[in-house]
Amino acid sequence: MGIVLKRAPRFLLLAAAIVWGTAGTRCDAATGAGQAHAAPADTATFAGGCFWCMEPPFEALPGVLSVTSGFSGGPEKNPTYNQVSAGLTGHRESIQVVYDPRKITYAKLLDVYWHNIDPTQDDGQFCDRGKQYRSAIFVRGAAQRRRAEESKRAIEASKRLKRPIVTPILPFTAFYPAEEYHQDYYKKNPEDYHAYRTGCGRDRRLREVWGAEAPVHL
Repeated sequence: MGIVLKRAPRFLLLAAAIVWGTAGTRCDAATGAGQAHAAPADTATFAGGCFWCMEPPFEALPGVLSVTSGFSGGPEKNPTYNQVSAGLTGHRESIQVVYDPRKITYAKLLDVYWHNIDPTQDDGQFCDRGKQYRSAIFVRGAAQRRRAEESKRAIEASKRLKRPIVTPILPFTAFYPAEEYHQDYYKKNPEDYHAYRTGCGRDRRLREVWGAEAPVHL
């Protein structure tokens, strides 16, 4: 049920994607640089299943400058949504977060990330199954890797989760923005978004995994 709810509106919008095209100007795919912002700005990249659902919790954070939906982790350059959703490229649906480190830390972003995924699910996220929906933290450099590993160990030490964490920490290589109609989908198409989110059982599962620590989504 959840997969149908998600993919039906997405594929009905493919015609719109042809008109809008890809949002290639929003990111330098080779370097992973986000939209131009006054310094200082840092970038974080997370895969957490449906990128529509990963945008809202990060866009609500003070200090976050932009959140872009796209693809990361695969070798193919400039993949389309059609290719990624069919599992043809090795990419995962991801978001790229550009933030002001003077106002929010990478550690805080990691905390928000963990609590918006099921880190124990290894075949996708929630109702979306396949490698393209698997979770991952893509790190830039030793500092991000150290903090990501520390945050993972802290969750494991808390014994909060009933199963092992399977979310990998991977080196960042490139990020490719998805077509424009995917960006801020929850704002542009709120009814379809909420129908998908409810049908996919995302919030129900987050409550099962995180209990009182689960995020609240309106």
